[in-house]
Amino acid sequence: MNSSPHIGSSFDSFLEEEGTLADMETIALKRAIAWQIEQVMAEKKLTKTAMAKQMKTSRSSLDRLLDRDNPSVTLDTIERAAKVIGKQVRLELVDVP
Repeated sequence: MNSSPHIGSSFDSFLEEEGTLADMETIALKRAIAWQIEQVMAEKKLTKTAMAKQMKTSRSSLDRLLDRDNPSVTLDTIERAAKVIGKQVRLELVDVP
């Protein structure tokens, strides 16, 4: 018989017990946003240089936005990127289950 306390529990509950659930959710959200922006940039054949110019920001700022492992990005930067690629950002607060 296995004595692991995590057998039968969800991965989310494991991460919560380890104190890393919030960090993992933040990274997952950032990766999803970066992936979506990259996909539309590719569809529109927008280079990073052109995208940064249209966002009125630096190429390094765009690189931080597209860096899937860097969760430090402002809502303003996300909104400017979304506007350039013809998208809109939706953000909502929901109750914690």
